[in-house]
Amino acid sequence: MVEFEVPEIDYTRYTNRQLAAVPLAVLAVALAVLLGWYLFTGAPVDPGIAFTGGEELTIQTDQSPDDIRAAFDQEPNSVREVQGEPNTYIVEFKATEGGSTGDYVAQAESAGFDIRSSSSTSPSFGAETQTEAFYGLIIAFAGMSLLAFALFRTFVPSIAIVISAFSDIVIPLALMNLFGIDLTLGTVAALLMLIGYSVDSDILLNNHILRRSGEFYDSTHRAMRTGVTMTLTSISAMAVMAVTATLFGIDLLADIGLVLVFGLTADLMNTYMLNLSLLRWYKFEGVGR
Repeated sequence: MVEFEVPEIDYTRYTNRQLAAVPLAVLAVALAVLLGWYLFTGAPVDPGIAFTGGEELTIQTDQSPDDIRAAFDQEPNSVREVQGEPNTYIVEFKATEGGSTGDYVAQAESAGFDIRSSSSTSPSFGAETQTEAFYGLIIAFAGMSLLAFALFRTFVPSIAIVISAFSDIVIPLALMNLFGIDLTLGTVAALLMLIGYSVDSDILLNNHILRRSGEFYDSTHRAMRTGVTMTLTSISAMAVMAVTATLFGIDLLADIGLVLVFGLTADLMNTYMLNLSLLRWYKFEGVGR
């Protein structure tokens, strides 16, 4: 069995500002990406057809993806080959005012494609789903914030958890844009999972430092032995899932795995740099001294 030993970091070599600078800079860049995306596209993250409405066709043909795109009046949002099924493609169209499933089906039949399946989501239903998903994220984040304040009942340790969790969500959202991952029900579920992962690792660190006996850095290392091992194990599992899903053409699981890898990696940085710097300031320089 492979054992992983978490190294003991000499945090005394770094000031609180040095520790917080890197995660705050990454957060600022992520927010700039989301803002820029919103200004150019009208949304901070590209929504999938589950949120915008649209049609999805599964077709079988020996023509190339470029030929498939040219066969339709509207440019498909994506043309993806199904792994393990020769000459089989999933063609997605985001909703437009004039488009309908019947139009695309007719065009596919006219081009000689063998239609294996078709499905559609109305724009109104997609908008309703998007609103519900947004409220779900807000409620989950608000609940996490209230839990943090209820557990520690002091501002700095609680706000450290909230800021770290916020960054753990924002950074993956920005990376989703850069890697071309749409916001779907699956990726929303991954973001909800990240809230849970984040609050778990941050509460573990805060609890060891604030509520257990021992010197500050000894408590930090005890928390890291558990927290870092747990997070790296999760990152490895999600990376394997993403690679395996990609090889088998299961795009939903691949996207979920990538988003979780992004978020869990950010969580390591935010927990053991940003959160820790705030806790150290609270213990030695702030109101907690």
